[in-house]
Amino acid sequence: MKDCIVRQSGDPEVQRQFRSALSMFATGVAVITAPRREGAPIGMTVASFNSVSLDPPLILFSVDRRSLSLADLCVAGSYAVNVLEESQQDMSNRFARASGDKWGWRDAANEPGDEPVLLPDTLATFECEPYAQYDGGDHVIFVGRVTRHRMRSQGRPLIFFGGRYHTLNGVHAASA
Repeated sequence: MKDCIVRQSGDPEVQRQFRSALSMFATGVAVITAPRREGAPIGMTVASFNSVSLDPPLILFSVDRRSLSLADLCVAGSYAVNVLEESQQDMSNRFARASGDKWGWRDAANEPGDEPVLLPDTLATFECEPYAQYDGGDHVIFVGRVTRHRMRSQGRPLIFFGGRYHTLNGVHAASA
């Protein structure tokens, strides 16, 4: 096992090693969606989704401060966490892009401008209202109060581990 002491530094090699170590924790893959005041809705892939509290029902996710959608997400009146199913790797890749027409919203479960924006055929969806935001270094941590949730009775999650997509039975192709 290789040791690496992490200190506050902008050393790209230390950051790469830290990121590699973090990738050893398998996570599900989710897409955060939210309406914008103007233009296409927000949509971004995250692997930093987590539960916080059952009472009140709270969840969290974090967003890189360099994200082009961060300013709009910070002022959104609602957002949704869409937990992806193993067949939705393409959807994850599209929403992981930094810019451009990620989805076109042609397959959204509701019309752009509706609150909240929901994606089709996901394993679970958590509709949220903003509860708190916290400084997380190079990320902003969003805590949402769940106002409604849905889940499918069957399905298998898309998993991210070691920098690659996986299913419960094996490895998918490399991520975008």
